[in-house]
Amino acid sequence: MIAKQPAVKRYIVTLSADERERLNALIQRGTCPVRQVLKARILLKADASEAGEGWSDGRIAEALDTSIDTIARTRQQLVEEGLDAALTRRHSANSARKRIFDGAAEAKLIALACSPPPKGRKRWTLTLLETAVVQLNIVDRASDNTIGRTLKKTRSSLTSRSNGSSRRRPAPPS
Repeated sequence: MIAKQPAVKRYIVTLSADERERLNALIQRGTCPVRQVLKARILLKADASEAGEGWSDGRIAEALDTSIDTIARTRQQLVEEGLDAALTRRHSANSARKRIFDGAAEAKLIALACSPPPKGRKRWTLTLLETAVVQLNIVDRASDNTIGRTLKKTRSSLTSRSNGSSRRRPAPPS
């Protein structure tokens, strides 16, 4: 497969020794998101400094099994916004849907989910949380699916209970 090549590279990556060390540590740590590791590898391969490899975009795309556009965007972000911006994924302000739970609302949801359940209930369910966040004016509206995704993202214990994983299974027949 022949990848398209830009005629002139507009964004040349030159990393300092500290930045290279930070990217290598990020790759070797093994607990970072895959997207972050990919971008770190892209930047290390694209580095045109004396310590860098200075690979072409086509060679990087082939070696890392990614698109040239991803490589170009990563280069651009590094040059224009810095290393942190190139590595982190930001929420697009132009996306079609606005986030229902911002940081403060998310914190209130987690606090609510960790609080004692309503009287007559053994635990919070996603449906109960759905009605409670609206009644408490945390958000205007939210589905139980959105609440479940938000709690899953924060690794709340409620999500592991809501899918039945903490329930006891009956013993197999003898």
